[in-house]
Amino acid sequence: MSLLVIGTVAFDAIETPFGKTDKIVGGAATYASLAASYFYNKTKIIAVVGDDFPQEDIESFNEHHIDTEGLQVKKGENSFFWSGKYHNDMNSRDTLVTELNVLADFDPIIPESYQDCEYLMLGNLTPQIQQTVIKRLKNRPKLIVMDTMNFWMDIAMDDLLQTIKMVDVLTINDAEARQLSGEYSLVKAARKILTLGPKYLIIKKGEHGALLFHENHIFSAPALPLAEVFDPTGAGDTFAGGFIGYMAKVGTINFNNMKNAIIFGSALASFCVEKFGTEKLKNLTPQEVNERVQQFVELSSFEI
Repeated sequence: MSLLVIGTVAFDAIETPFGKTDKIVGGAATYASLAASYFYNKTKIIAVVGDDFPQEDIESFNEHHIDTEGLQVKKGENSFFWSGKYHNDMNSRDTLVTELNVLADFDPIIPESYQDCEYLMLGNLTPQIQQTVIKRLKNRPKLIVMDTMNFWMDIAMDDLLQTIKMVDVLTINDAEARQLSGEYSLVKAARKILTLGPKYLIIKKGEHGALLFHENHIFSAPALPLAEVFDPTGAGDTFAGGFIGYMAKVGTINFNNMKNAIIFGSALASFCVEKFGTEKLKNLTPQEVNERVQQFVELSSFEI
């Protein structure tokens, strides 16, 4: 049994009020699979890169016990590249450069060894590609988590709605929840989105935490107040990867386990933003993760 992560493995160039980088490794599948690997050692990845992608970075996936058989390397082509500049509030940003390159005609090929997938993380890609992956699996996974964004709501809403019907958990941010539902109240937005198909909805609120909705149940998870946030790129993908990685570890799907999974995902995301790119995510110890989770527990622990 395995956890399959599909998304981008890419290059980013980032500028924030705390500094800037040249090209560094990024991408939704990169962050999500690294995060998941801290909880589940049967994580596999489907993505595409060009032959400009360094072999040592592919090997770093393997060092985290991430199977890269499904990582396509296109000869003579360049990897997906994104460059962005964050504003002072670190919640808004401007995209400076987007070069699709190998992503322009990405066809997700699923190796036979990946067909034992029980947990599927659909990272932010076109809804059509996300659907293709689900359809190419011989058996439906026990849990399908989908991340998406406002861009697909703007240009591919019909395809997006069709994909949402096929998943168990949808994760989006608060602005996207409002756009998708047409409701400003997040409670009303959640009720409407849950009628579209998913059993669970996670609404990410950045520095204000996250909300989990299921039927008539709501769970509010805090965000860890940090003195310095260097780079929020990949935080949402890290959160999603940590979430599904924890769910794969415990193996039982219910609301209580998802509450815990949100805390573990939030803990990993809080590490991610403390350095540029994946630098902090690559070298965490189990003790560091457990101590950070305990900080989250203490944030909202009280007695009446």
